[in-house]
Amino acid sequence: MHAFRSMAFSSVFVLAACQAALPRIDDYTATPPEEVPVQTAHNGAIYQQGHDLPLFENSVAHRVGDVLTIVLEEKTDASKSASTTTAKKTKATLPGPTLFGAPVTVHGAEVLAGNMDNATSFDGSGDSKQSNVLTGSISVTIARRLANGNLLVRGQKWISINQGREFVEIQGIVRPIDIAPDNTVSSSRVADANISYGSQGVLASANSKSWLARFFDSKWLPF
Repeated sequence: MHAFRSMAFSSVFVLAACQAALPRIDDYTATPPEEVPVQTAHNGAIYQQGHDLPLFENSVAHRVGDVLTIVLEEKTDASKSASTTTAKKTKATLPGPTLFGAPVTVHGAEVLAGNMDNATSFDGSGDSKQSNVLTGSISVTIARRLANGNLLVRGQKWISINQGREFVEIQGIVRPIDIAPDNTVSSSRVADANISYGSQGVLASANSKSWLARFFDSKWLPF
């Protein structure tokens, strides 16, 4: 029993450690490169260690902390329409009973006979369209190199214009084979991408509804 508890505790600890090692989804800060251990320089030779210049090295990002440019090419179009029409009509006649071979009448009018008419109809329709376009570019850093060689990248860009600030944030996974020779990759090739675009400031506040207006537009209101 004690061994089973120890194994369960170890499993929970390992899972917690793995989750803690992953970057937060809302963290877009730049990732610094890994520290390279300093080696002792050996003087006395023509070529000094640490002052070499690689001539045949891949210039695209492939290490933690390297910079990669993502070209934003996001475009979505969605539309949906629905239409329903129903109709129903019912008619029933109830003849009155007879008494001694004659219908029951009051002042010559039959009183126990009746009829029923019912008609219902429904006509409903709906139409919804949405279109989004996001273009531009943003440079990010490699936050982690996964076991299969893919790169977890993330980054953000803030632009201050007059009385407002605009930002673009992105995080996702990139395959090294999808990186172009100019060190760029299309956003359509970023897996599990989380792209955010928004603004802050006076213009953004003036272009949004107040909390009272949002309350009256809530779907929970009965009218």
